[in-house]
Amino acid sequence: MKKGYAWIIAATIMFVVLLAHGFGRFSYPVLLPFMRDNLGLTYTEVGLIGTGNFLGYLSMALAGGFIAARFGARQVIFASLVIMGVSLFLTGAARSFFGAFTLRLITGMGNAAAYIPAMALSTAWFSSGQRGLAAGIGAVGVGLGLTITGYLFPLFLNRFGGEGWRYAWYAMGILVFAGSFAAFGLLRDRPDGDHFEGTASGAPKDPEKAEKRTVLAVWRDVAGNREVWKLGCVYFMFGFSYIIYMTYCIAYFTKELGLSPSKAGGIFAVIGFFSLASGVIWGRISDLLGRRLGAALSYCTIVVAYLLLMWSKDLFILYVSASIFGLVLSSIPVVITAAVGDAVGPRLAPAGLGLATVFFGVGQACGSGVGGWIKDATGAFVGAFVVATAVTVIGAGLSLVMKEDRRAFRA
Repeated sequence: MKKGYAWIIAATIMFVVLLAHGFGRFSYPVLLPFMRDNLGLTYTEVGLIGTGNFLGYLSMALAGGFIAARFGARQVIFASLVIMGVSLFLTGAARSFFGAFTLRLITGMGNAAAYIPAMALSTAWFSSGQRGLAAGIGAVGVGLGLTITGYLFPLFLNRFGGEGWRYAWYAMGILVFAGSFAAFGLLRDRPDGDHFEGTASGAPKDPEKAEKRTVLAVWRDVAGNREVWKLGCVYFMFGFSYIIYMTYCIAYFTKELGLSPSKAGGIFAVIGFFSLASGVIWGRISDLLGRRLGAALSYCTIVVAYLLLMWSKDLFILYVSASIFGLVLSSIPVVITAAVGDAVGPRLAPAGLGLATVFFGVGQACGSGVGGWIKDATGAFVGAFVVATAVTVIGAGLSLVMKEDRRAFRA
C-alpha cells in the first residue's frame, strides 16, 4: 500500500477518536446537570454513573488491546463502535440511576475497545520519530467532540427543555453507529507487505507469524516489560486528575457559580477548541524533547489550569483556565501512546497500551467517584479540585522515572 496512505489512517484514527471519545465519553459532563435534575439523582450517583463508564472502559482496555494485537484492530474497532452507537442511543431512554449506569458501562466497554486499537495503529504506520505527531493527529478527535458537544448540546436543551438531554444521546447514537461503517471502510491494520519496525525483543518481525501467536504469548511479552508498568503509573495520575475537571466543571459553573447553561457550554466548548491542537503540540514536543520531559511539562501545565479554576470566579479567568486545560487535554494520552510504541513495538502496541490504560481507567473510576463524594460531603467542588491538583503534581514527579528512548529525538 502506498506510503501516503499513512496520513489517511491518521485522519481516520482522528474520526474514530471523535466517535469513541468525543461522543462516547466527553459528552457526559455537558449533559450531567440536566440528567441529574430530570432523573432526581445525587452528585454521588452521577459520579457513580461516570465511574460505571470508566469501569466498562477498564474492563475492555486490557481485553480489547490484546484481542486487537491478536486479530487486528480494524474488526475490533468496527464492532466496538456499533455497540457504542446502540448504547448511546439507549442512554437517551434511561429512566433511573441503574439504567443510566448500565448503559454507560456498556458505552465505556465499546469506547476502550475502539479507542485503544485506533491510537495504537499510529505505531504500525509511522516510525518512532513521527509517532508522537501521528498520535497527536488522532487525538484531535477529542477536541472536535468537545467543541461539537459544547456548542450543539445547549441547542437540544433549549429546544426540548428538561428532556433535551435525551435527544442529544439519540443523536450521538445514530452518528456513532453510522460512522462505524465509514471507519471500517478506511482503516487498515498495517501497510501491505511491510514488516513491523521496532518489535519487542523476542517478538516475530513477520506480521503473518505474529498474528498466529496466542493471546497468552502476547501477554507474556507485554506484562514482562517493566517500562509498560511505569507508564501505567504515570497514566493513572492523569486519569484521576483530569476526569474531575472534565466531569464536574459544568456542574461547578452552573450550580455553584450561577452561570447559564449556554455560558457554561461556551466554556466547555473552549476546552474543545484549544484541545484541537493539544495532541499535535504535545506529540511533537515528545518527539523532539523526549517522552519523559514532555509528560512532566504537561502535568505542570495542568496544575496551572486547576489553580486558575480555584483562584477566581471571574468569567475571563474561567475561560483562561479552560483554554490551558484544553491545550493539555490530549497530552498525556499521546505521550503514553508513543512511549508504549517505543517500549514494545508496533505489533504489541495495542496490548501494551491496553495494559497501561488499565491504570488510566482505574484512575478515572477513582477520580469520578471521589469527586462526587467530596461534593456531597462538603457541599462544594473546591475540595475535589484540590485533590486533583495534588495528584497532578505527583504525576509530574512520576514522569521523571520514565525511561528515555533516544529514537524519540529523531525528526
